[in-house]
Amino acid sequence: MSFNSKYHIDVDFEVPKKLQWYYAPVFFAFWLCLYLSLVNTQINSMPKALMRSDEASHPNSFIAQRAEDTLIELTRIGPRVVGSAANEVATVDFLRAEVAKVEAEMSDRYEIEIDVQQASGAYMHWEMVNMYQGIQNVVVKLSERNSSNENFLLMNSHYDSVPGSPGAGDDGSMVVSMLEVMRVIAKAGEPLAHPIVFLFNGAEENPLQGSHAFITQHKWAKNCKALINLDSAGSGGREILFQSGPNHPWLMNYYRNVPHPFANTLGEEMFQAGIIPSDTDFRIFRDYGGVPGLDMAYIFNGFVYHTKYDRINAFPRASFQHTGDNVLSLARALANAPEMDDTAAHAEGHNIFYDFLGWFMIFYTETTSIIVNVVVSLLALLAIGISLYFMSVRSGCSWKGVLLRYAITIGMQLASLALAVGLALLVAVFMDGVNRSMTWFTSTWTIFGLYLAPIIFGMSILPALYLEKTKRDPLGLGFRIQLFMHSHCFWLIVIMVTLTGLSIRSAYLIMLCVLFDIVALIVNLVTKWHRKAYLFAIAVTVCQILPFVYFTYLCTAALLTLMPMQGRSGSSSNPDMVIAALVWLFSLMFAGFVVPLIMFFRKTRTIVLCFLGITILFIVIAVTNAGFPYKEKTSAQRYSLIHAHRRLHNADGTTRMDESGLYIYPQDRRIEIARDEIDSIGEVQRVSDTCDEEMFCGLPLYNHRWNKARKYSLWVPVPELPEIPTEYPSLILQDSSELESATRRRFSFSLSGPDHMGIFVNMKNDAKLVDWSFNDTLVREKAEPPYMVYFSYGLDNSSLEFTIDVEKTTSTFDTPTLEIGIGGHWVNQDITAIGRLSKYIDRFPSYAYIQGWVGTYETWYF
Repeated sequence: MSFNSKYHIDVDFEVPKKLQWYYAPVFFAFWLCLYLSLVNTQINSMPKALMRSDEASHPNSFIAQRAEDTLIELTRIGPRVVGSAANEVATVDFLRAEVAKVEAEMSDRYEIEIDVQQASGAYMHWEMVNMYQGIQNVVVKLSERNSSNENFLLMNSHYDSVPGSPGAGDDGSMVVSMLEVMRVIAKAGEPLAHPIVFLFNGAEENPLQGSHAFITQHKWAKNCKALINLDSAGSGGREILFQSGPNHPWLMNYYRNVPHPFANTLGEEMFQAGIIPSDTDFRIFRDYGGVPGLDMAYIFNGFVYHTKYDRINAFPRASFQHTGDNVLSLARALANAPEMDDTAAHAEGHNIFYDFLGWFMIFYTETTSIIVNVVVSLLALLAIGISLYFMSVRSGCSWKGVLLRYAITIGMQLASLALAVGLALLVAVFMDGVNRSMTWFTSTWTIFGLYLAPIIFGMSILPALYLEKTKRDPLGLGFRIQLFMHSHCFWLIVIMVTLTGLSIRSAYLIMLCVLFDIVALIVNLVTKWHRKAYLFAIAVTVCQILPFVYFTYLCTAALLTLMPMQGRSGSSSNPDMVIAALVWLFSLMFAGFVVPLIMFFRKTRTIVLCFLGITILFIVIAVTNAGFPYKEKTSAQRYSLIHAHRRLHNADGTTRMDESGLYIYPQDRRIEIARDEIDSIGEVQRVSDTCDEEMFCGLPLYNHRWNKARKYSLWVPVPELPEIPTEYPSLILQDSSELESATRRRFSFSLSGPDHMGIFVNMKNDAKLVDWSFNDTLVREKAEPPYMVYFSYGLDNSSLEFTIDVEKTTSTFDTPTLEIGIGGHWVNQDITAIGRLSKYIDRFPSYAYIQGWVGTYETWYF
């Protein structure tokens, strides 16, 4: 067939007939099978766990069964909460005994020094002063005998757990992995250029007190030049490296040689941006000690994280092997790394790093990434320009006509992407509006119908209608489909350049999308397959296999991480919005160049509408009992609860409020789902009703998270007083003395009580905080009151002495100057042994997990 053009070129050009519609299911089945057979398999891939019987044939290897057996013994101690005998005595003795076992079979080449640190201190954690007294760390240094090297490798994990949890995954699994790594290295007798400090951290959950105590006070802290931090936000699976450095790319040179890599820059940036609602000791070592390192954690099965279900039976043995192989390899490599002798000389900026299916690692510096992103963008624009030129030459359509059509498809592609995210967010809003959010919490498969299906529909319906209306266009179907691919590439380039300009390293993801698209385009241009629609489509399909596999792998990992987190991220925001946005972002990458291929099938509009039908079907399923989000033990709904007694005093010492009640902190969006059960306890009041009248709402907030979520919490008055095991907290004003002028005064207090207390301070009658004996950050920054101090102690239960200096320039000290509230928390009890508390907890549905204790709250004016 010949076309006349201004160039008068006659060429053979294929005008394709569309494929029959019934080939479309085969096309979709291909991608589904690719996902199930490769992605789903690899994301759960684990090495074979070595048993004790394998030790003879693997003398220098990590033995998973040993680590598992040690964890069984550790979790038998029970919950290990700061201040409890389990944490401060039993676990410390346990660790001493385990280190003694290592020492007994250690090579003569090495020596071990053990130190049990007891420390007190304070620092700012978010907007809260985080204060500790007499908390403990078990610190072990393994080195070659008579070693004079003063540059140490630090390895850290924490042995404490949250109230009520045996802490098998978080973080007992990493504790026993460190013990096994220590045993293997000590027994092997291989060279160890730099000593290794194994920090068994006794106060991470408080939060992060143990690491602060070590890095600011321990005798070996200044010698620690690099870090391997081991934590958990789940139970088992593959541990991910999600933070590196910062500014020390040499560390990744050693990580890339581990046997089972699983790492990603995206995780680092999401974590540091606060998208992932968590924190680790890595930040403390970085900010207070300047120690660069690698931050690794379990992220899968976060449903049991910080619950009583975080037991050894939820932790697979193969996960020990995965982690042990990696950490052992890293410890050996870093302990002998020459960079350890002068880490400052190797500080060269940020990394971009990512693994491919756990098979191998790719990493390069941020500078290299900028160069790569710019080069790929320019190549893509050039390739698109050449493709448009050949479209004009081969089709007989003028150059201006091709550019006009390209401009139309660019706008239409933008509209399609906006429609896709709009539909996904609309579903999220609808599900939340009918009180059916989080239906994917247990049934993860519903994400396909609720969010992926409307996204595919949104991305394809406008192109389908446009191509249907322009079927007689002189530009052939194949070329018009290519225009949509070029348009998608154009918007990806815009996103990539923008992200690169903002120094967002995760722009590498968009770069990979564009790179594989231009590879397909170059292949098509060189082979002239761009003129033959089906050959062109085959080339695109083949070139999209690798990015599809990679991006669905990454999307699956992100969903497996974020979905459980939505069950503890609070009730103030709609978690379905997070999931919808995440699926849309990854759909741009794994479906953006695949979706246009749908246009090659007959009845395109009908095929596309099927995705809308799937969405409606899944919505119907989700609003029925089939979409119920919770399941006992495996994916429970979380509540924190305090059976509290609160007494609020007036300035003259009289009591204006004296009542007992349940302070209920719902941790996810479905706050109303157990409302009938809560209503049966008593008259439910929203805490927000009293927040304008009382300092910190007049309730015993436990820590910064409770403070942040206080307006969404509930208070249910009950007639029974809580069963407080010891005396109420005692706050004694020891002295109130004038300072250098009559307008300034120092108040001196003594506080005693349980091992976890909150101190709340407010200024009254125009008083201003001048100074206090707590951490001085809030004073220096002239923060507005009220203030919150979180205080806990381990072995040292002596009274806390503190002072507050205030200034009054517009009123006298005859009127109230300070309001102080003290919250007492008895978090170390077995709640099943507290009759009154257990009675209330039993009212909740079986699918609910309650983290509870008894507490008090009392305020005074001074």
